[in-house]
Formats: sequence, C-alpha cells, structure tokens
Amino acid sequence: MRVTKLLAFRIFLIVFGVMIAGTALVTSLNVRWQTDRHMTIAVSTAARLSDVIKRSTHYSMLLNRREDIYRTIRTIGNEPGIEGIRIYNKQGVVSFSTDTTQIGHAVDMNAEACNVCHRENNSPPVSAESTELKRTFRSPKGHGVLGIITPIYNEVSCSTADCHAHDAGQTVLGVLDVMLSLEDVEAAMNETEHEQYLLAFILVAVVSGITGFLIRITVNIPVRELIRGTSEIMNGNLFHRIPVRSTDELGVLARSFNDMTENLQEARNEITQWTKTLEERVATKTDELRKAQQSMIHVEKMASLGQLAATVAHELNNPLEGVLTYAKLLQRKIAPGDLSPERAHELQEELGLIADESARCGSIVKNLLLFSKEQVGEVREEDVRTIIDRSIRLIEHHLHMHSIRLVSDTGRDPVTMVCDARQIEQALLALEMNAVEAMGDGGELRIGLRRTEQGSVEITVQDTGAGIREEDLPHIFEPFFTTKEHGKGTGLGLAVVYGIVQRHGGSISVRSRVGKGTTFVLNFPSGGSLPAGVAQMNEQRE
Repeated sequence: MRVTKLLAFRIFLIVFGVMIAGTALVTSLNVRWQTDRHMTIAVSTAARLSDVIKRSTHYSMLLNRREDIYRTIRTIGNEPGIEGIRIYNKQGVVSFSTDTTQIGHAVDMNAEACNVCHRENNSPPVSAESTELKRTFRSPKGHGVLGIITPIYNEVSCSTADCHAHDAGQTVLGVLDVMLSLEDVEAAMNETEHEQYLLAFILVAVVSGITGFLIRITVNIPVRELIRGTSEIMNGNLFHRIPVRSTDELGVLARSFNDMTENLQEARNEITQWTKTLEERVATKTDELRKAQQSMIHVEKMASLGQLAATVAHELNNPLEGVLTYAKLLQRKIAPGDLSPERAHELQEELGLIADESARCGSIVKNLLLFSKEQVGEVREEDVRTIIDRSIRLIEHHLHMHSIRLVSDTGRDPVTMVCDARQIEQALLALEMNAVEAMGDGGELRIGLRRTEQGSVEITVQDTGAGIREEDLPHIFEPFFTTKEHGKGTGLGLAVVYGIVQRHGGSISVRSRVGKGTTFVLNFPSGGSLPAGVAQMNEQRE
C-alpha cells in the first residue's frame, strides 16, 4: 500500500501542518514581542540619555555658558551608538549640532514629531518617552536611527536668571534632539529572530519525529495488524488473533476483533459438525430407504411367488400323493419269494427311491403351501417361553444324535405377545434345524428371549456352525435360494420364516461370520393386535 494512503501518514500530515502553523504563529508573535521589547528599551535608553544631557547642561544654560554646553554635548555625542545631537529653537533653526553642517538650517516644522508641540490648542508632552516625541528613519549608511525630541521648557529658574533673554510667558525655549543608532539593536533583533526561527525549526523537527514515532506505535502498527487480521480471516484462517497492546479505542477494536474471530470459529465448527452430522443422517436415511426398497422388492417377489407356489402346489400335490401311495403298495406286494433275492432287492431300492423323491416333492409342495399362506391361524396372547420350549423338545433327539449342547436363556418370567403359536413354533423349528445342519457333529445352540427397552419381544437363535458368506447374506430369505448341496435343500425354509415374521408385523435380521457361526434375531411387537393387512385377511377368511 502506498504511504500516502496510510491513515497514520494522514494523521501525521494533519498534526505536522497544525504544528507548523502553530509554531510559525507563536514564533512570529514572539519575534514581534522581542522586537517591540528591544525598541522599547532603545526608546527608554534614548529618553534617559536626552534627560541626562538636559540635566548635565542645565547649570551651564543658567549661566549662559554656551561653550561648556556644546563641549558636554559633543563629548556625549562622540559615544558609540549616538548618531547625533542637536539643538534648535522654537522656529526650527538648528543652533547647535554635533554635525556642524546642520547649524543654521531649519528643520521641517510639519514633521509629526514637531506637530506635537506646534499644533493648536496642544500642550507639550512632559516626558521624552512619549511615543509622540520619537521617530525612526534610515541613515545614509543603511541602518536605522531613533530620534528623541526633548522640549526645553522655560522654567522659573530660567526666567529669573540674569542672563535670561526670553519672556517669562514663553513655554518652550527650544528642542533637544538626540538621535541614537539602531544598528546594534537591529543586529540583536535579527539575531533573536534567527534564533527563534532556528529553535522553532528544531522544535518542529524533534516533535515531528516523536509524533511520527508515537503515531507509528499507537496507530500504524495496530491498524496494520487489523488489516493483516482481516486478510487472514478472509483467507479462512480463523485461528489468527491480534495482539492487544493498549486499552484505548484500537485496543478495544482488537479485542472485539478477536472475540468476533472466536465466535466465527465456533460458528464454523458448529456448521462443520452439523454438516457432517447431516451427511451421516442423509447416508443413514439413504441406507434405510435402500433397505426398505429391497424389502419391498423382496415382498413383491415373495407375493408373486406365493401365488405361483399356491397354484403349483395345488396342481402337483394330488398326483404326487398317488405316486407315493402306489410306490408303497408295490413295496408291500412284491414278496421276496416271488422274485430272486437280487431282483427283489433291486426293485425295493428303486421303489424306495420313488418313495423318497415323492416324499421330497411333497415336502416342497408343503413348504410352497406354507409360503403362499398369507394369513395366520388362531391368534391370541401366548407365552413365548412355552413356544420355545415346545420347539426345543421336537429337536432334542437331533441334538443328542449330533452331540450339540443346548443353552436356553429364556429367563424365568413369562414373556407374552399376540401371535399364531403354531406358525411361530414352525419358524423356530426351521431356524433350529438349519443350525443343527450347519454345525454337523458338535457345537453349541443358544436360544435367547428377552423384552427390549422399547417393549418388543426379541428371540435369538445362535449357532457355532460354518457360517454364511457375506455375499450370500442379502439372498438367504429369497425363495429357492440355498447354500446346501444339491438335493439336500429346497431353499424355502428361511423364506417361510421370513413370511411368518412379516405376517406378525415383526422383523428378522442375521449376523454371521464364516467359521464362527450365525445368529438370527427375531423381533416382534408385543401389542394386542396384528398388522392391519393380516387382520383384514383373517376377517375375510372367517
């Protein structure tokens, strides 16, 4: 930034200008006062000198000793600083002068100093120090001359003297004109003037330097720090602080600036935190919407498959029952004696395969029927602990066969909810059988029950089996999706469980780690009513 645009420079210019004007005025008045003082002293000196001459020659004048008078005046007139002394009568004719060339000449009676005595109706001044009896003029040598006119009055002692030639009624007998050189006075005045202006210049220089230094400390540096602070804030540095060095307005401004910066920093932190929280909330809501969309798609797929499954199950169930029945009849009718043992055994195996495959088809049809079933059965308030205990009794022999340890953590207090007990039991059996198959021989099956802080009922089925791969987790509730070997699973078990939980207005989630096991969490509302859709379908069925 240019120096001329700085606030401190402008303040300095104003102060410097005021100081120059004030110093010049004071110095001029002081020089004028000193000049007047010197002139006053010179006038006083000339008046006293004139009075001394008058008194020194008074006695000689009474005796009319002119030669003594002239000698005295010449002696005094030869003193340094005396330009000349002369005496002239009332008519203005010079009767005596230290400059002999002026004797006999007449002075200008119209001069201002002469008018004091010669103007009409005017009484002559008594004192020679009267401003009306002095005059100043330039000598041929160039220096100033101060002239003092002292009237010589016709005193009583003069009019009674033997030598007195004047009438007693005459007031002024003559005039004593003393002229002093002002060369020394003017030199002193010039020297004083030079000294005053030199001192004024030195004073201005010193005060200007001190003022400039103080302005730099008190104004320039704080303003520059404020400018730097605003630049830092503009560049986004809200950690910048301005040092507070004083308690004046600039100090208050710096303190206010720091407070403002701190408030801005807090506001930005709050906005940043709020933005981060908002982003997290948006991400959470987006994930929830994505899951809800996936859930809706899954529900639609299951609804469509449910309709398909109902149709397929109805059409396949009857012929499969017939195949199964006739296969069993053939097994009983073929006696070992009628055929060779080898042939009989072969037919028995083939008929057994027909029976097994027909039974598997029946199981598929049964699951399809369950999957397609959109309404619950008898709904009432049930003790969930009782439902869990019944499902455990149904799989106890499987647990013993595979050496699986059961841990039941269902508590002692009853936990009730409104549900179809048979469907909830069926869902638990499906999860428990999947857990047994996932563990093989050995392991631990843990079943938990609790009421959450929100009042819902939470059932946990946890195993220590092989676990589910992460990429398979999103698909495990889809119909006909299975991770079992070909021919060992229909892929409808977890889809049936999902449908039962949904029909009861609950939710199901799964956590799994490969090689560590899987945990299914079923959460049901404990209220006394089912979802509106399920209740409406039950009313239609009734």
